[in-house]
Amino acid sequence: MPILNSIISLVNIRRLSQIEHFKENPEDVQKEQLFELIRKSKDTNHGRYYDFTSIKSIKDYQERVPIQKYEQMEAVIDKIRRGEKNVLWPGEIKWFAKSSGTTSSNSKFIPVSKEALEDCHFRGGKDVLAIYNDLYPETELFKGKGLTLGGSQKLSQYNSESFYGDLSAILIGNLPFWVNFIRTPDQSIALLDKWEEKLVKMTEATINENVTSLSGVPSWFLVLLKHIMKVRGTDNLLDIWPNLELFIHGGINFEPYRDQYKKIIPSDQMHYMETYNASEGFFAIQDDPKDSSMLLMLDYGIFYEFVPMEEWGKENPKALTLDEVELNTNYAIIISTNGGLWRYVVGDTVMFTSRYPYKIKITGRTKHFINAFGEEVIVDNSDRAIKFACEKTGAVIKEYTAAPMYMSTEEKGRHQWMIEFEKDPVDLEQFVFHLDQELQKVNSDYEAKRYKSITLEAPKVELARKDLFFDWLKTHNKLGGQNKVPRLANNRDLMEELLTLNKKR
Repeated sequence: MPILNSIISLVNIRRLSQIEHFKENPEDVQKEQLFELIRKSKDTNHGRYYDFTSIKSIKDYQERVPIQKYEQMEAVIDKIRRGEKNVLWPGEIKWFAKSSGTTSSNSKFIPVSKEALEDCHFRGGKDVLAIYNDLYPETELFKGKGLTLGGSQKLSQYNSESFYGDLSAILIGNLPFWVNFIRTPDQSIALLDKWEEKLVKMTEATINENVTSLSGVPSWFLVLLKHIMKVRGTDNLLDIWPNLELFIHGGINFEPYRDQYKKIIPSDQMHYMETYNASEGFFAIQDDPKDSSMLLMLDYGIFYEFVPMEEWGKENPKALTLDEVELNTNYAIIISTNGGLWRYVVGDTVMFTSRYPYKIKITGRTKHFINAFGEEVIVDNSDRAIKFACEKTGAVIKEYTAAPMYMSTEEKGRHQWMIEFEKDPVDLEQFVFHLDQELQKVNSDYEAKRYKSITLEAPKVELARKDLFFDWLKTHNKLGGQNKVPRLANNRDLMEELLTLNKKR
């Protein structure tokens, strides 16, 4: 084993033992996390309002503090963005992770405290490397550099000392100086706002580096990697970076992209690790290459609760702690964090695949959605866009659904819509144009992916024959009652059924 790896392994021993500790004592560790959060926040506005000092049990906490969505916290978060201190978390918070919008907002701004950066997000990043080094002790990962594809940051409109941006940009902007010796490109390029400029400069800065690892969202990375290979004139990424051995990915489902990565990185020595790192916190890490599920990280300053999806939508849904969850059941995640989120609805759904240790897989969102490219389009977005396009073109909609069309080696990704019109639009091309423009208006993540069609092409609309959706419901014995056609799906199962059915009659 190389000397460097031996030193790294020695450094990691203590952390790996801590991970083993929470694997063996998950409920105790989670209880400790909650009461440490309560202790630190008892003198904040939120802590005084809910009288944190009198909370003596998890049950007290659950009965005292309500489950909250972003819409219910938005006004309070706006106060923090304007510079107010000690609101949800002690002290001042200067960083806000911008993510996709809710039904009432174009974007969410998630507060990221210093503790959330250090004890959650950065610890998660270090743990990924510690686990990887433990899995592959002969790795040469640390002889080269890590290529991270992040977003951008901007000055807040509210406070000259407050910033917002993609979570990845916030992390890059706050990394210790020494990390720049083992990562590429430098911050001036990594945080560029204009994608075309970033694409060119990232290629120039990294094409001659010894890149051994990649970290980012699969769809965006494909765009970058294809550009780099085009510049070098090869279809094999290993011609450029022969020592590449790891892709740390997250944000969207990797499976639709796996074959494309295997094609451009044709090596059995290439490894892939999924992470679950959201704006609200770093939640889980894939710790076994033979198991696609991820280890739930329990000591990052996050207390977890889980609402069974059959409870979702009720006025007071029952939230379960770790010791109460069951395997193979769909749960919505509720978190309390060292960023000041208290019983906050993340919006994701997960399923436990293991207990002791607790492992999860992401199963979707609490609502129908499309998030094949990081665009996070929800039904409210699509409904508003459909309504706007109809108003502009005189059309009347009977039914519709939409699904992703995944990237291929020849084509970029896009959304495919199956629409049954009660009244056809005057101009179908104009209908598609207005549909696309309104989606960009109501969803900032979709707008970013559609920017100059770099990642997403314009939507493709399929005209449904008369009674197509009725026939589909009938085929599935779903006529009447409250049965309905899903507006959005993050896979192509429904769309493929409809396309086949659309050819009949």
